[in-house]
Amino acid sequence: MARPLMPKATAVWLVENTSLTFEQIAEFCGLHPLEVKAIADGEVATGIRGLDPIGAGILTREEIERCQKDPNARLEMARTIADQIKVPRRKGPRYTPLVKRQERPDAIAWLLRHHPELSDKQICKLLGTTKATVQAVRERTHWKSAEIRPRDPVLLGLCSQSELDEAVAQARAEKEKAEKRTEGTASLAPQDQG
Repeated sequence: MARPLMPKATAVWLVENTSLTFEQIAEFCGLHPLEVKAIADGEVATGIRGLDPIGAGILTREEIERCQKDPNARLEMARTIADQIKVPRRKGPRYTPLVKRQERPDAIAWLLRHHPELSDKQICKLLGTTKATVQAVRERTHWKSAEIRPRDPVLLGLCSQSELDEAVAQARAEKEKAEKRTEGTASLAPQDQG
């Protein structure tokens, strides 16, 4: 479960401004119920100013009212607008500035070394390069092969970490499917009776 960014400040505000139980506040903020009781008694967090979770978008007023009516109910964090926004997928060829193009072979070498499960097609799509370039780096026939130093494409700015993770996950899934298919055909093959 997601927790508020500043749990003690949120707990201070909830103790002062709501009639929620200590257990409800403790579970929502990720604190121990005795710690919430100590906050209510003024023994802990005396110098901490309360953080309004409604103003911060962490909770809604309706959610607090629902949990005040039912002491067994648990607070649920509000969905933020940032959670609902999806990054638009790029369509078409990827433009890479001239300065970055010189670093592509380094990124290709890094991907070949650290993620051999990626196909040439996936590397091309990820870095915006050609199969001929990938093949040349793999076979060490690239014109710049003496200068190639494997470097992370994310750090070079050629792709984002999420794009790389997605490509690797897709490649691993395809590899598992292929292995299952070969296992399935191997088990169906007739065995020699000797």
